[in-house]
Amino acid sequence: AQSENVLGYFVNVERIPNSCNHPPNHISLKDRKILVNLSMAYYRVNISAYNEAGESPQAIYIVPEFSVADLPGKIHVKSQGTNAVVTWTPEYNPKCFVVDWGTGKEDMHMKIINTPTRNFTLDNFQPYKLYKVMVHASDVCQCESFVRHEKTFGVTHFYSIEGVPRTGPANVTILNITKHSALVKWSEIAAEDRLGFLQGYRISYTDSSRKNSPAVTLNSSITSYHLTGLKEKTTYRVQISGFTNAGEGPLTLSQSFSTPKYGIVEPLCITWHES
Repeated sequence: AQSENVLGYFVNVERIPNSCNHPPNHISLKDRKILVNLSMAYYRVNISAYNEAGESPQAIYIVPEFSVADLPGKIHVKSQGTNAVVTWTPEYNPKCFVVDWGTGKEDMHMKIINTPTRNFTLDNFQPYKLYKVMVHASDVCQCESFVRHEKTFGVTHFYSIEGVPRTGPANVTILNITKHSALVKWSEIAAEDRLGFLQGYRISYTDSSRKNSPAVTLNSSITSYHLTGLKEKTTYRVQISGFTNAGEGPLTLSQSFSTPKYGIVEPLCITWHES
């Protein structure tokens, strides 16, 4: 609001986690923009302004997650109970690798591997939690300076033990009901409720005589489905569940709808003139 009094800005770039316990990179500049080359690790950026009277409070920004589509290499994780073995095959042999792992930016761990190994064993994993593993390569391996030189080699996600989803999908609605069809829509199961890699959804529906129709199995990217072959003037109940490699989760509460006898009822407007 008082930019005419600002003399410059301080920018601190701190890696998450900061296992080296060294101070963040402290940058002083006059402009209101800066280009920083970062790996795909998490970073915290603190920005403050200063003038002759002193320094302002810091604005804190967490660098969002990057897309992993264009990484040069792949890493693989093999679970062994509460442990996991991470392996990778780099295109060249850097002086060291840096491995990050955890459930999110508030729970990340870091290890610098100076040996020429291409695998690393992680431990103390909890079941049914999604973990992120990142491997970075660096030719400068001193703890104080490798942040400026590391390049992300690969990123992957894994569960040490998968479970079934603890809930079904939310917001199940029935739309576009006709004599013989209806559109079912739902919201995907939240990531924290999946407890494993979601493989897909299963739709079950019965008519008023409690006759079960064959369940419909869909992949996890689909959140709507057109039911066809329904009987006219019949009440149906629909339930949906999600499933992982560990099995099927609970069904949603049943949603009921009734097919009409004459198809969709369209509104009709009639006008006339008095004689």
